[in-house]
Amino acid sequence: MRRRGAVQRKVPCLFVTEVKDEPSAKRERQPFKVLATDTITGKALEADVHNAIPTEKVDGTCCYVTTYKGQPYLWARLDRKPSKQGEKRFKRFLYSLEDCKEFVWNIEEDFKPVPDTWIPAKDIEFSNGNPLPDENGHMPGWVPVEKNSKQYCWHSSVVNYEAGVALVLKHHADPGLLEICPVPLSEILEQTLELIGTNINANPYGLGSKKHPVHLLVPHGAFEIKNPPALKQNDILSWFESCTEGKVEGIVWHCHDGCLIKLHRHHLGLPWPLAETYLNSQPVVISFNGTKCDYDFEPKSLFHHFSMLDGQKFDRLKDIKFDA
Repeated sequence: MRRRGAVQRKVPCLFVTEVKDEPSAKRERQPFKVLATDTITGKALEADVHNAIPTEKVDGTCCYVTTYKGQPYLWARLDRKPSKQGEKRFKRFLYSLEDCKEFVWNIEEDFKPVPDTWIPAKDIEFSNGNPLPDENGHMPGWVPVEKNSKQYCWHSSVVNYEAGVALVLKHHADPGLLEICPVPLSEILEQTLELIGTNINANPYGLGSKKHPVHLLVPHGAFEIKNPPALKQNDILSWFESCTEGKVEGIVWHCHDGCLIKLHRHHLGLPWPLAETYLNSQPVVISFNGTKCDYDFEPKSLFHHFSMLDGQKFDRLKDIKFDA
C-alpha cells in the first residue's frame, strides 16, 4: 500500500475559519458553529496544497502502528488533557486577553495522569524533556492496544499479534473495487490509520450489527479522490452536494512536505452522516486465501468470520453479514 502522511496531531483546516452563533445550532450541544471562510490559510499555501493529493476523510477513530514489546503493535489515540485545576488556570489566562504573555503549563500538576505506557505523538514540541500541549491545552498521544483489552476491545478485534496481522479495508488491484484482507503489521509500521465500524462514531457506514459487530482499519490516505474540486469554497460545496464521490465526511490533502490539510463537511454547514455514503457505493471483496497470512484464527474472532467469507464479493460494505 502506498504510504502517505501520518496523523500525529490535529490537522489544520484548508480555509480560515470563524465562529458563528446560529439559531439552528442552539438546540444542539454547542450554541455555535465553526465555519470556513473563502480564504485559504497561509499554512496550507506554504505546504503547496494546490499540488497536494486529495483523499477521502474517513469517519472513525485514529490509530497508530509502532513497536511495543519488540513487535509491531496497534496503538489507540489518547490525548493527555488538563486537570480541572489546570483547565481553570488556562481558561482564566485566555479570558484575561494577556497577549503579551505566554501561558506556562506545570506539566506535573496541570494534567491528568496517563498510563505508564503512554507515549506522546511524534510531531509535538518538547521543553526540558517534557511534551508541550497544543493551542487547545491537549497533548496528543498513544497507548498500546493489548490483546483482549476491555477498554479498547474494538481496536483489539482488528489485530492478531500471534499472526502479526491487522484487518484492513483498502482498494483492490481492480479499479472500483474495495478489499478486506489481513495485512502484516510490519507492512504498516509507523503508519496511522482510522478504525471504523459498528461501535465507532455512531457507525456512519452501517457496518455489522449489535450481535455481530464489524470493525476495520483504513490507512490514512488510502482512498485518493479521482475527480477533486478546485480549491474554492463554492466549487467544493457543489462537489459535496452534487457528486457521488463527494458523499464523504471530508477531504484530507496530503502535501508533498508531509503536511496534512483537511476540510470537513461541517466547515461548510453541510450535514454528516449521510444516508448513503461514497464508501458504501462501491463493491467489496473478502481476500484471505493467497494472502501472506496462514494462521488458524480463534472461532469467535473477526478474522475467523471474515476468513469464512473468503472470495465472496458484496455490493456494499453494509451488505456483509455473518451467519448466526
